[in-house]
Amino acid sequence: MSFKVIVDWDLCQDHGQCAFAAPEVFHIGDDGTMVVLVEEPDEALRSKVEDAADVCPVQAIRIQG
Repeated sequence: MSFKVIVDWDLCQDHGQCAFAAPEVFHIGDDGTMVVLVEEPDEALRSKVEDAADVCPVQAIRIQG
């Protein structure tokens, strides 16, 4: 079972806190922009993605499912 990671790109300011919380799912590229590596991660990563959503300073990350 999986869930979906939804990022509001209009809110995202590339702070990178999500990449520290869930590096398997989020990455900050060489150009400084955030990238979602896995849009539908395995359930085993849910806790890390929830942490990433919680630490996002602009609350740009949501979890669906």
